[in-house]
Amino acid sequence: MSHPVKITATLTALPDRAGALQALLTDMAPHCRAEPGNLRWDVWQDQAQPGRYVLDELYVDGDAVAAHRQSPHYLHYLSRVPDLAERTALVCDPVAVDHGTGA
Repeated sequence: MSHPVKITATLTALPDRAGALQALLTDMAPHCRAEPGNLRWDVWQDQAQPGRYVLDELYVDGDAVAAHRQSPHYLHYLSRVPDLAERTALVCDPVAVDHGTGA
């Protein structure tokens, strides 16, 4: 049985690269949101450290994540991000998730 997959990535801009990093992330947003298996793709900026960004992603299942990782916009992101930021990512499976049913 398939289940949603949540990805949370934290990107901390390298010195003098915050503007370029933010541009890369905001340019990716509409492309990622348009993917068939994407349920959510948001960019957040840390209030305490403005050069740190958090990607909040949600996909219908692991196949959607795999398709995302083969998309041209993701491959472009992967080619650029090492020059812009330090990156960590968590790929998570649901344990106790409210799907809006209140159950």
